[in-house]
Amino acid sequence: MIMFLTILGTLAIAAVIFWTVIAVIFGRDVRGVFDRDPSATSFLEVLLTYSGLHALIFYRVTHFLRRLNIPLLPRWLSQVGKFITGIEIHPGAEIGKELFIDHGMGVVIGETTIIGDGVTLYQGVTLGGTGKEKGKRHPTIGNNVVVGTGAKVLGNINIGDNSYVGANAVVIKDVPPNSTVVGVPGRITKQDGRKIDTGLDHIHVLDPLVQTIDELERRIEELEKRK
Repeated sequence: MIMFLTILGTLAIAAVIFWTVIAVIFGRDVRGVFDRDPSATSFLEVLLTYSGLHALIFYRVTHFLRRLNIPLLPRWLSQVGKFITGIEIHPGAEIGKELFIDHGMGVVIGETTIIGDGVTLYQGVTLGGTGKEKGKRHPTIGNNVVVGTGAKVLGNINIGDNSYVGANAVVIKDVPPNSTVVGVPGRITKQDGRKIDTGLDHIHVLDPLVQTIDELERRIEELEKRK
């Protein structure tokens, strides 16, 4: 019994030390969760239950190992992380500070992707390529960009700072800063140079397709009144 309690106590101490080290090393990534997720209630909850954070930790480790030119291990560990979290981040990607992956299931980030600071990705997002081209073949995402649920950003394109990619959009062309892009294929709606809110608001996003339909309905109503 005493031996069992000793082992249990040792494991508990090891767990506390482990998560303390994780909290210190990945403190900025943890703060990114608190900044953008109102449901985050405690530091320990975020550390233990947020799969997006876990995937990012796996990425930071594998990216470091890749930079040391260690063969195979970084890629293998990234697949372990994919199996555990449902999020696939290639060790070769370049990711800035405070990336927040909300829920995250199905998120894919390709090898030559570059992501700036303060970016938010929702579940089902793909930052991928468009074929078998070599070299830089994945997107570059600027600072404070939000990519909505199910969106696909494909190819060697640039998404400007403070932009918003709407849910389920398919983007294959450059997007200027301070813009909203929605639809399939993605259409750009300028936001008057105003920074897009990086919160969880998916509702107040201008959709050019909806605007066109509304304009057609208005014109039909005017024509019917003339009869």
